[in-house]
Amino acid sequence: MAKRIGKYTILMQNYPTIKGFAATCGKKEAEGPLGKWFDKIFEDTTLEESSWEKAESRLQTETVKILLKKCNMEASDINYIFAGDLLNQCMSSAFGLRSLDIPFLGQFGACSTMAQSLFLAATSIEAGIAQYSIAVTSSHYCSSERQFRFPLQYGGQRTPTAQWTVTGAGAILVSQQEIGPKVKYCTIGRITDLGIKDSNNMGAAMAPSAAKTLLTFFEDTKTSPENYDLILTGDLGEVGTSLLKQLLKKEGIELKENYNDCGLMIYYKEKQDVHAGGSGCGCSASILCSHILNKVKEKELKNILFIATGALMSPTSAQQGETIPGVAHLINIVAD
Repeated sequence: MAKRIGKYTILMQNYPTIKGFAATCGKKEAEGPLGKWFDKIFEDTTLEESSWEKAESRLQTETVKILLKKCNMEASDINYIFAGDLLNQCMSSAFGLRSLDIPFLGQFGACSTMAQSLFLAATSIEAGIAQYSIAVTSSHYCSSERQFRFPLQYGGQRTPTAQWTVTGAGAILVSQQEIGPKVKYCTIGRITDLGIKDSNNMGAAMAPSAAKTLLTFFEDTKTSPENYDLILTGDLGEVGTSLLKQLLKKEGIELKENYNDCGLMIYYKEKQDVHAGGSGCGCSASILCSHILNKVKEKELKNILFIATGALMSPTSAQQGETIPGVAHLINIVAD
């Protein structure tokens, strides 16, 4: 059974196994540096649906179906599915997965949702209440812009600190006693608030939570950045990444060559004109479930920290002048 290490970190003593993973993306993401790693690319970002929201739902449907096919399994084999997205009431997940008839638990952690859903899927395996659980997360540029900022037809000028919401999804199947990458440690983040109110500066809003979670993990496990092949934050982008390094340096911790951020990896920043980088639930989800886990599976990476970061805001809170709190959850994944 799981064991608490230090104050906030959990050791999965049975090492829940990542049996399989899948990732899909849109045209812009496929044109980035990691395009070859995705299982399916949708050249038409409407996915032949009548709205952007329905398109995002289909992203989840297709990604989970690809995952099941890769694992030679049926939807009826799955005990639980933990799913989330950025839209109100997790509508992309609910509508996208309703036809699969799998026991469903919707998740909202903003862009930290992939780590949150993976933690819960792994916990269900660790606790022995499930044999197979799925974690899936998605986002879509057009649906997110419509909900959180302006409809695309508005044509507003994007600020230099703005990030481009990824059109993509990632899904992981976690199981008992299988060969594959293992979930070892998990640290659930605490809400932090730097006082940022600009919804076009998400990186700055989320960086303090990433710093707090990393510091907590290192303290609880008595480890340091040098112990890991890769430390990967969710989608801080250029602004948030710089701030994270500054915050950690004040605490005596320096991130070096083994650190990267999903928001900086998924696009060619200048060539694709994404300003401060990528963002969205699907950013870290699609990168983890393609490029990164393939590297772990092949043991090119043997010990990684995945820290998905989320800005806990809503359109209502932003319109009422509230600040944007952040949260970051950490998952330690090791090669088999």
